[in-house]
Amino acid sequence: MAEGTVAADQLRLFIERIERLEEEKKAIADDVRDVYSEAKANGYDTKTMRAIVRLRKLETHTRQEMDALLETYRSALGLR
Repeated sequence: MAEGTVAADQLRLFIERIERLEEEKKAIADDVRDVYSEAKANGYDTKTMRAIVRLRKLETHTRQEMDALLETYRSALGLR
């Protein structure tokens, strides 16, 4: 019976930690949304800002490969 109690206590602690982290994640997401709203109110294009944030997460060589492919495709389709 003691093993079941220990396992239940450990499981409860894991669940509580996950719940706290989920709350923190939501609070951070709300903060990010607020920053984008503030940027938009100051005349910035948030769609472009989001794209830049995604690009900055990539490693330089990965971003360069993507840029080269995009340029190749654009050129093939006559999009200059």
